[in-house]
Amino acid sequence: MDIRKVVIPVAGWGTRSVPASKNIPKEMLPIYDKPVIQYIVEEAVKAGIRDVVFVASQNKKVVEDHFDYNPALEMVLREAGKTALLDKVLHAAELVNIMSVRQKKQLGLGHAVLCAREIVGHDDAFACTVGDDLMFGENVPAGIPQLVKVAQEHNMPCIGVMEVPADKVNRYGIAMGDEIEPGIIKVSGLVEKPAVGTVSSRLAIVGRYVLTSDIFSYLDKVKPGAGGEIQLTDALAMRAADRGLLAVKMNGLRFDAGDWVDYLAANVYFGLRDEKIHDDLLKRIRSLVQA
Repeated sequence: MDIRKVVIPVAGWGTRSVPASKNIPKEMLPIYDKPVIQYIVEEAVKAGIRDVVFVASQNKKVVEDHFDYNPALEMVLREAGKTALLDKVLHAAELVNIMSVRQKKQLGLGHAVLCAREIVGHDDAFACTVGDDLMFGENVPAGIPQLVKVAQEHNMPCIGVMEVPADKVNRYGIAMGDEIEPGIIKVSGLVEKPAVGTVSSRLAIVGRYVLTSDIFSYLDKVKPGAGGEIQLTDALAMRAADRGLLAVKMNGLRFDAGDWVDYLAANVYFGLRDEKIHDDLLKRIRSLVQA
């Protein structure tokens, strides 16, 4: 299974982050010294992926531009001798190849994946990740690298899952099935945002996928739900019933950048990992907690 592309839907309005995202795409909000979307792309790069397909809208061009060169800024940094900053700017521009397709109407994650059909449809498999959910592993593969490894070993599409409290299953797509290896579940069913108390599973789908090209034929069969949205979960449920699907318990830490607590926690997490500011930041946090 050769996985060369990652599809990243970024067309949404980001209403959970308003007013911060009123004029700045939520994917461009900074977490410490990088925008959210760069962390997402760097995760895919760790899996050996170099082609990124953004499913975007007309107000998201700045997301694509972040991964391009900026000659004016580069010249200013070069002339000022700020080589470390220049290296960071160039790093973002040289990370990946960028492709983009428009999602003219935001009709759900399944619809966003369908919009990328012409770009990835000829490939056997591709990765997919949401643009505002960060995953990090300490000395273990996490997120897309973890899924790619399992997908290639089993020659099977995979979804990433994490256990959530029973009273929060109604916020997620939920996977059900039997564990065939430690952390790997053969999916028997999927349900999108079930009512609390109606499912026994607490395995929530957390926006990481390795999909095979047949997902497009299943998406074609999905009937639009509320608001005309086409749910990727519904198509995956069909695939699981017909040809099989694996769910993989994700390693490491997860930060939902659309949730203010998680967003702020991610900033603290990455700030504390920087030795240059670790001590001062920790001191400042302690003073605020004690105030």
